This record gives sequence, C-alpha cells and structure tokens, in this order.
Amino acid sequence: METRALTRLNETLPSVFDEFLRPWTDLFDNGGWNLRPINVPAVNITEQPNEYLLSLAAPGMKKEDFKIDVDGNMLTISSEKEENKEEKNKKFTRKEYSYSSFSRCFSLPEEIKQENIDAKYEDGVLKITLPRKEEAKKPAVKKIAVK
Repeated sequence: METRALTRLNETLPSVFDEFLRPWTDLFDNGGWNLRPINVPAVNITEQPNEYLLSLAAPGMKKEDFKIDVDGNMLTISSEKEENKEEKNKKFTRKEYSYSSFSRCFSLPEEIKQENIDAKYEDGVLKITLPRKEEAKKPAVKKIAVK
C-alpha cells in the first residue's frame, strides 16, 4: 500500500532531477531532434481596412530590446536580452544568469507601404502597424437595399 502511494506521488510530482534533465530529454523526444520553437512570443495579425496590425506579446522587455528590419518583402522582429546581475560581498551557493532571444519573420504582401511601417511597445505588447498602399485599401462595403 505504501509503495503504491509513493509511486502515485512520484508520478504527480516530478523530481528536481527530472526538471534538471527536461531540456535534454525534450531535445530528443519523438525518436529524434525535437525542433519546436522555444520562447517564441505569440503573435496576432489583424486585418483592418487601411492597414494590418501585428501584435507580439513580449512582457518584461523594453523597446530598446527589439530589432525590427525589413529586407525586400521580409519583416524580421528579433530580440536578444542578457541579464547578469553582479552582487559584491556575497557568498553564493547558486547564481543564475538570464539570456533569452527570439526571431520571427513575416512575408509582407505587395500592398504594404513599407516606408510607413510603424512600431510601438506598450504594456508588454509590441504593436507594428503595416499600412496599405492607397490603391490596395479596401473600399467600404456598400449595402444595396432590395426593392
């Protein structure tokens, strides 16, 4: 009875050792390299009559952490952030450093007016406005009454 209870407890509470090994076991899951993206922010793209709005969730960052490039019809959003806090006169048993990076690429349609692309970061969300060229703007929907 006690052994079964311990087994159930072990199944529900992963050990510290399991957590330590997770990055390595995840890497080789499914019989080979597991190439799923890690730490890639979620993105929403909203189509509006005069523009597209790309919203990238990136809480805890500063506007200076982002690099946004347009090369041809490719929009690239990337970030590289390293944190290394040095505390003098302390005896450390454990000291952690923080490093994170990501890169997202989006193919821009021909209708985007690239010279007017604008970006703003507020409340943990990077918002990129992708305005349409005049000739590509969608006309307002006209409703026709049936007589």
